[in-house]
Amino acid sequence: MGKLETNESISRQTAGTKKMLPLSGDQAVAEAMRQIEPDVVAAYPITPQTEIVMGFSQFVADGKVRTEMINVESEHSAMSACVGSAAAGARTMTATSANGLALMWEIVYIAASTRLPIVMAVVNRALSGPINIHCDHSDTMGARDSGWIQMFAENGQEAYENMVAAVRIAEHKDIRLPVMVCQDGFITSHAVEGVQLFSDEAVKKFVGEYAMEHPLLDVDNPVTYGPLDLQDYYFEHKRQQSESMTKAITVIPSVLAEFNKTFGTKHDLIEEYKLADAEIALVVLSSTAGTAKTVVDDLRSQGVKIGLLRPIFFRPFPRERIMKALSGVKAVGVMDRSDSFSAMGGPLFNEVRSALYDLPSRPVVKDFIFGLGGRDIFPADIKGISDNLLSLQKKGSIDQLVNYIGVRD
Repeated sequence: MGKLETNESISRQTAGTKKMLPLSGDQAVAEAMRQIEPDVVAAYPITPQTEIVMGFSQFVADGKVRTEMINVESEHSAMSACVGSAAAGARTMTATSANGLALMWEIVYIAASTRLPIVMAVVNRALSGPINIHCDHSDTMGARDSGWIQMFAENGQEAYENMVAAVRIAEHKDIRLPVMVCQDGFITSHAVEGVQLFSDEAVKKFVGEYAMEHPLLDVDNPVTYGPLDLQDYYFEHKRQQSESMTKAITVIPSVLAEFNKTFGTKHDLIEEYKLADAEIALVVLSSTAGTAKTVVDDLRSQGVKIGLLRPIFFRPFPRERIMKALSGVKAVGVMDRSDSFSAMGGPLFNEVRSALYDLPSRPVVKDFIFGLGGRDIFPADIKGISDNLLSLQKKGSIDQLVNYIGVRD
């Protein structure tokens, strides 16, 4: 979330924060899960998520949490167990990556359509094949229309905080949707940095006790989960699910406002960086935003009016906020760490370009696909994108819609 101002530090102290600890992103997420102390965690290890489950399993073994830890034989079974647990009324969490998420696929959709507030840490990794264990966003972008809320973290601190906030978002009575809390594989999941933890007491107070309205185990008020749903009601249930995501975009800011007030943070649907007077802008998710900010700072010192927009939530997609933030720029470069294989660019590009279409004076927008399979993105690469946007601003027309950065010919 950036550097803390003095008043924010004071606010964090009043929230009972601990000293800053050297933690990897995976360790930070495991610590958040320990503090939340869910009723049930069902998970299966997969690189680079494994350290989350390992760390939390150790907390269970050491008696630091009372969570029921279910060790299953596959990710499909993990999400199936989570669905059963959440339907019974238990606060439920899990974690996965890449092929593990793909193996969950059938049940991921069931979890969302059954409106179960499961929170899942996803450490982004390339979806095979060929087999690759390093970062890109093809796993969660493939699940972008599954009905899950999706949050993307820039660093370990934000991954930790997003896990805490996600519980309240998922369980909100006007949302009731599962949440994926995403961070970049190895880049943040295994890199160690200073992470400031809130106190256990403050986290437990914020998430509160979970009480499901219609649990499966309430035998005095029987309900059915997972029924056959044919032409008579299926369409209506899908419409309700869509309405819940639409409502989420209006409800999430209030949850984040409470989180910010409690912990002295600055969470939002998006992050705007030096956009107020920008003429060109970059749009990018997750850890690459940190590198891009240094490029923006450098170009600003040279008189280039450039800014950056980082969507923190990809689902629900914050269309109105993105339109407003980019309404004054002339050229936009969207950086996608996944491809949709549609000949129309990556998922982030298509969403952003669609949102900007309704602006009365819309900017020209280009897509820059980068970093697939964990290939590094360097400041010089981002500087090249910025130079491209400056040229685009002058011409006002696009020569090549989709561009690949750092790939060999």
